[in-house]
Amino acid sequence: MSVEVIRPGLLSTIQDEGRTGYRRYGIHPGGVMDTFAARAANMLVGNPRNAAVLEMTMTGPELRFQESQLVSLCGGDLTATVDHLPVPLWRPVLVRAGSVMKFGPCRHGLRCYLALAGGIAAPEVMGSRSTDLKTGIGGVEGRALRAADLLSTGEPSGEAQGWMKRMEQQVEESEQGRRILAPAWFLSERERPDYYGRAVIRVMESKDSSLFSEASLGHFYAEKYVISPQSDRMGYRLQGSRLELNQPLDRLSEAVTYGTVQVPPDGQPIILMADHQTIGGYPVIAQVAQVDMPILAQARPGTRISFTQITHDQARQLYMEQEINMQLMDKLIRRRMAGMEGAQ
Repeated sequence: MSVEVIRPGLLSTIQDEGRTGYRRYGIHPGGVMDTFAARAANMLVGNPRNAAVLEMTMTGPELRFQESQLVSLCGGDLTATVDHLPVPLWRPVLVRAGSVMKFGPCRHGLRCYLALAGGIAAPEVMGSRSTDLKTGIGGVEGRALRAADLLSTGEPSGEAQGWMKRMEQQVEESEQGRRILAPAWFLSERERPDYYGRAVIRVMESKDSSLFSEASLGHFYAEKYVISPQSDRMGYRLQGSRLELNQPLDRLSEAVTYGTVQVPPDGQPIILMADHQTIGGYPVIAQVAQVDMPILAQARPGTRISFTQITHDQARQLYMEQEINMQLMDKLIRRRMAGMEGAQ
């Protein structure tokens, strides 16, 4: 099965959960920015969690489906349509052969994830299909999508094939020529991160926290910072009160990771994102809890965010609770999809 790219959108790349085991060689993991949305999208089409998906930023592509496909869209709302019919988010959707999927204005969030049953079959590089734009590896020749690219898919799981067969039958029995079909159920807002609520990001203090002045620590936790337009998949630059050290610091570079909050000499913090470097010499004021990274991934430039401190144990507990909920969702999705009840 394959999907033709008619128009590529602003920044559409193939991503999975990233490369692991290569940090010592200076190669960052990369992968999807919103790990929750990408994983949920794969669940909804019967894929393993690390199947490659299409990450679309702000403006989505235009895609022609050469064969019928079971798909799902999760994350930001880029107002997807198929033949002028709106495509619902956070649920499995059958898109019939010959249909064209288009995306309009970004209504909410920043990044949307398209999962195809069987996953996108890009070549693996160092154990991952993720596109690394800086080094030019992974995905489609290490670059963003272009017009006329073809996205091939792997073999859908047995479950997915069964789901597609039942959905196709429902389309034929209910309405000839219908281009899409989706169940009435979906992943509700209470099952997702609080993408559009209060943008309060939970962080843990770092060993460098004591290097900052009391006034700077007070500013960091009491005031709001704005995500700068000079932000990308490597890092979010923030604008707000200047953060200062107690005294000048000269240090060696140390390991950094997804969610590390560095403070360069200009005093404006930077949150490292998926394509972050593997080491850095700037002092680290905090580390974002992993469960809140999807919220940051969907925050646009201009968004005002604030920080609240939690302990490492609390962050670990939140992560474990999210993981348990994800596993329960996976089981529930498979149970519901087995009958495909309530299709619309």
